[in-house]
Amino acid sequence: MNGVKVLIVDDEPDILEFVGYNLKNSGFLVKKAQSGKEALELNKIFLPDLIILDVMMPDIDGIETCYQIKSQNTTNDPKIIFLTARAEDYSEISGLEAGADDYITKPVRPRVLLSRIKAVLRRGGSEDKSKLIVTRGEFTIDWEKYTIKKKDKEIVLPRKEMELFGLLFSEPGKVFGRDIIMSKVWGLDIIVGDRTIDVHIRKLREKLGDDIFETVKGVGYKFVLPEK
Repeated sequence: MNGVKVLIVDDEPDILEFVGYNLKNSGFLVKKAQSGKEALELNKIFLPDLIILDVMMPDIDGIETCYQIKSQNTTNDPKIIFLTARAEDYSEISGLEAGADDYITKPVRPRVLLSRIKAVLRRGGSEDKSKLIVTRGEFTIDWEKYTIKKKDKEIVLPRKEMELFGLLFSEPGKVFGRDIIMSKVWGLDIIVGDRTIDVHIRKLREKLGDDIFETVKGVGYKFVLPEK
């Protein structure tokens, strides 16, 4: 993985040293941060391709750090993997809702870590975005800027909300089943439940309008173009 830049964020020096050592030996370019605040600064300077982010940290926790990274006006759009000691659904859903791409529970096993990193990096850019700017009805999606415009209002979304919207927006009226949504948006290397999809749909409805998605019970969702 020569040239891939990884920022590791954890308040435990032993974890930073252990993860950093294994990633450097695998050819990654590594920087380390011991707090969310330091991570926000390094993200603007180092511009990592991937951030490995501990959930439980003092000052700013990993969830909030993830939200803030996603809202920073930087040229990178890093993939984010959470490190967590908590396996409960709350941690997983909160992290994925914040825009993370995957999570790994501690203690960290090097082989698992490297496998998940490679899987997350493989998922980047796999969708066909040959048309970087697409307009349908009152919505315009700009894949280069990773933004959506509703009429004249520009809306910046977390990565997973953007990719979920983009998938449904790509074929108005087509019903996308939950299995397809999971594989296209989250990939086959991470297991997410139906609730994760529902949470993201709810967030999109709150930001873009209640009537843009139609729920097809027992199947999935479809994007509905507003009638003129």
